[in-house]
Amino acid sequence: MKISTKGRYGVAAMYDLAMNYGHGPISLKSIAQRQKISENYLEQLISTLRKAGYVKSIRGAQGGYTLSKDPAQISVGDVVRVMEGPIALVDCLLDHSTDHDCCGREDICVTRDVWAKVSDSINLVVDGISLADLCREEKLRG
Repeated sequence: MKISTKGRYGVAAMYDLAMNYGHGPISLKSIAQRQKISENYLEQLISTLRKAGYVKSIRGAQGGYTLSKDPAQISVGDVVRVMEGPIALVDCLLDHSTDHDCCGREDICVTRDVWAKVSDSINLVVDGISLADLCREEKLRG
């Protein structure tokens, strides 16, 4: 499993909004500058996050974007899944109600449980880290 720039930059943008939570709307331009992300690409990412209900936009001269929830209520896992989809190492671990290619060996596969445990561990870690946790870690470093 490899997280794309979409996932990494989505987390970075949400972290930036979390660091500025409670200080009013933040412009895309300022987020793009601080996080070194193309403003055009960031606009696409924010649109995805807004549609998922994690970000809200405020119009007007002093407008911009804010988190729609407290940073403690949004996990890194939430953001990664919105940007990347389910976190699973192999297709056979994905929900079978959707059309995913599976090898057809699920019933006899000896390694499927290994990949399931690894995927579960990854999910536990990313779900256990909130945006507020990232902000606290940054303040401890600074």
